[in-house]
Amino acid sequence: MVTRELLDEIAMKLYEFCEYPAVRHRLLQFVREAPDTERRKRLHEEFLHSDIVEQLYHEQDMRGGWGQLRSKDYSLKAVFPTSQVAIKRCLYIGLTYDDRDILMLANEYLEGILDGTVPAKNFEKNERANPWQTAEVCELIEAIRPHNPLCDGTIAQWNYIAARAYEDGEYSYERDCAAQHEVFLTREARLVPMQPGLLLKRREKLGEGIEEAMLCHLGERAYHNGYFWGECPEKLPEEFAGRKTRRWFHAFNFINQFRGGARYLSRAAEWLLENRNESGLWDYGPQVKDPWGYFGYFSTNRKYAHNRVVDCTMEILSFLYQYIENNPGKESGKNVG
Repeated sequence: MVTRELLDEIAMKLYEFCEYPAVRHRLLQFVREAPDTERRKRLHEEFLHSDIVEQLYHEQDMRGGWGQLRSKDYSLKAVFPTSQVAIKRCLYIGLTYDDRDILMLANEYLEGILDGTVPAKNFEKNERANPWQTAEVCELIEAIRPHNPLCDGTIAQWNYIAARAYEDGEYSYERDCAAQHEVFLTREARLVPMQPGLLLKRREKLGEGIEEAMLCHLGERAYHNGYFWGECPEKLPEEFAGRKTRRWFHAFNFINQFRGGARYLSRAAEWLLENRNESGLWDYGPQVKDPWGYFGYFSTNRKYAHNRVVDCTMEILSFLYQYIENNPGKESGKNVG
């Protein structure tokens, strides 16, 4: 069974395995060690001047971003392909708004996109582009510093759309379409995808039963078919250490946003616990060239096998701690299918 006590034990095993301050600092955040302990204060200072933070700091441009918001500029050999990637990496490694002003400046950059003072290239050339990009920008802002008034209107729009689309507890494309045409003045039959990540940033504003309805509809799709990415199998692979294993995490993390996601994820959570290595940690295996993709790593050790264990274990711990938070008392819930 997945419990916080077990996850804390695994986290501290990784703490002993890896001496890198960025890893250790994030692990102490996971186990909820008080920020005023001597160990936490020392590691926080080391973390702020670690190369993983220095890289973000020095690559950030004068506007507060890292190049284009979402569309990669292939003419530049930038360390970070987009500002969106860099901001998500800041959040993943545990940077806060007050840490070296990195996210403070990023927040100002995102606010500038909303108020029109910072130009940002849309990633699509159609009428859905503006509301889609605005929702993504607001989701990043709310992740950096919640309850920003600039996002109030966008969140209210999506709350209205979600309430219409799921008004009887079941999703209706027709109602979703009508609501989007009404709110965004669009005409296309293609819709802006529902924005659960943004809506769940202020889940207390959602109407009764809306989160549950979204989980049943969107979580079901992600579990059986994937959701805006490749297929996600209902049956987990027999071997954990394989080149395809990390692909499932797109769907796992999508479902894991919702409270009650254990109905789909309990088997995955138990499968992960059963597939720790002899040290009690995780390793995707040598088949995986880059377990993180765009700069989602923590380790800078030159030993490749060491990096695999650190990055894989951090990814899985991040997933499982979120799983515990969104499924209190239901860690071993029953899967669908």
